[in-house]
Amino acid sequence: MKQLTKAEEEIMQRLWQLEEANVATIIENMSDPKPAYNTISTIIRILENKEFVSHRKEGKGYIYFPLVKKEEYSNQSINKLMTNYFNGSFRNMVSFFVKKNDMDIKDLEQILKELNKEK
Repeated sequence: MKQLTKAEEEIMQRLWQLEEANVATIIENMSDPKPAYNTISTIIRILENKEFVSHRKEGKGYIYFPLVKKEEYSNQSINKLMTNYFNGSFRNMVSFFVKKNDMDIKDLEQILKELNKEK
């Protein structure tokens, strides 16, 4: 799966949230200052070329929708982060985030309980 730029990822976040939208709706859901219509339209076309987004015609315009699920992209991004910065070790990655965020044992125990519930 291809990696997204920061701008592309921001558009994908909006599309994952909205599930489908035209360019104007995507812009409405972005924080100020709002980007130009042409900028978002260009990014959407790039996302289509990368096969992250597709569209359907509606009236005179298009409705865009994600082809890649957020969870699928998140998993790929986390795995790449773990491989590139933590020698492929989940333990090293978690240890890093625990140390940097001053997490205490109670927080870790709570996370473990939640993980065990999901199994």
